[in-house]
Amino acid sequence: MSSQTTPAQEPLLRGVDVTKRYRAGRSLGDRLGRRPERALTALDGVSVDVYPSEVLAVVGESGSGKSTLAKVLVGSEIATSGSVVFEGKALSPKRHSVDARRIQMVFQDPYSSLNPRLTIGSVLTELLRYHQIVPRNEVKAEASRLLALVGLDDDALTAYPSQFSGGQRQRLAIARALAVRPDVLIADEPVSALDVSVQATILDLVSDLRDKLGLSVLFIAHNLAVVQHLSQRVAVMYLGRIVEIGTAPELFANPSHPYTRALIASIPRMREGSVNSAFEVEGEPPSPYAIPVGCRFHPRCPLATDECRVTDPQLAPVAPEGAGSTHLSACLRVDALPAVQNATRTIPVERSSR
Repeated sequence: MSSQTTPAQEPLLRGVDVTKRYRAGRSLGDRLGRRPERALTALDGVSVDVYPSEVLAVVGESGSGKSTLAKVLVGSEIATSGSVVFEGKALSPKRHSVDARRIQMVFQDPYSSLNPRLTIGSVLTELLRYHQIVPRNEVKAEASRLLALVGLDDDALTAYPSQFSGGQRQRLAIARALAVRPDVLIADEPVSALDVSVQATILDLVSDLRDKLGLSVLFIAHNLAVVQHLSQRVAVMYLGRIVEIGTAPELFANPSHPYTRALIASIPRMREGSVNSAFEVEGEPPSPYAIPVGCRFHPRCPLATDECRVTDPQLAPVAPEGAGSTHLSACLRVDALPAVQNATRTIPVERSSR
């Protein structure tokens, strides 16, 4: 089943039943003990749609499969099974350069994603010339336009990555991704390595670029608070699967999976008693080498029953909205979830010019 239904528009980018497994190999002990080769399941039948000019946020703990999903969609990893579809056409695992440049990625660490030996001008002009984005006599002007688009001056063209702050380097990484004029920008935790005071400026930049350029954005984060006001829809991942998806307002107002509720309850607040301690989860997620039978969240779920331990729930519309709902949850006990009070919050960050 697709991870969401949608109104009138057709998806621009789709991941269809994407599974990604990594072979772990066999140690000497495994061979001597004749133990079978293990495989790590990073993605397990994930279907996700990204629509034109929307921001879809994908959130979840480390190890949930968010970054692997991003790499499969951008083409840097090949899915074990399933397909990636762009504008209705299935993309080949070995993508043509034209297809490849239409989906671009911004990484968590901006410094490691920029060549420290090249000036910013060299990085941008190399891309513009190789992909023939503009005529050669317009390359410098286009590089300047890209810097202005992300809020930086022309002086940056002659500087090296080490001469910039973390927030500025992330702006440069975004400019580099935009240089080839993509239709979809995949941002893999782009604010996690930045100071809290700088995070809001990057979030504002992503929102502005979506408005100005009509970009579709897949924004990956582990913190629901970061994406609350940026995204139109939110998908929550746990142990290689999407366990809940819906519009940002409805997901925050009515989180319908225990894991989503636990993530919202864990958002720090300044008011006493505003955290719903009933949905604090303990321990780490189970190993992706040995995914639990039944609901994969049941070992940590305060509401788990015997049925949860044997039945693997699929995404289904959240009652009472019915079959046409865009709010889906993979939980057998949606009706048993108590209401979460004060679920929404404002991101507590200061605006900064950095």
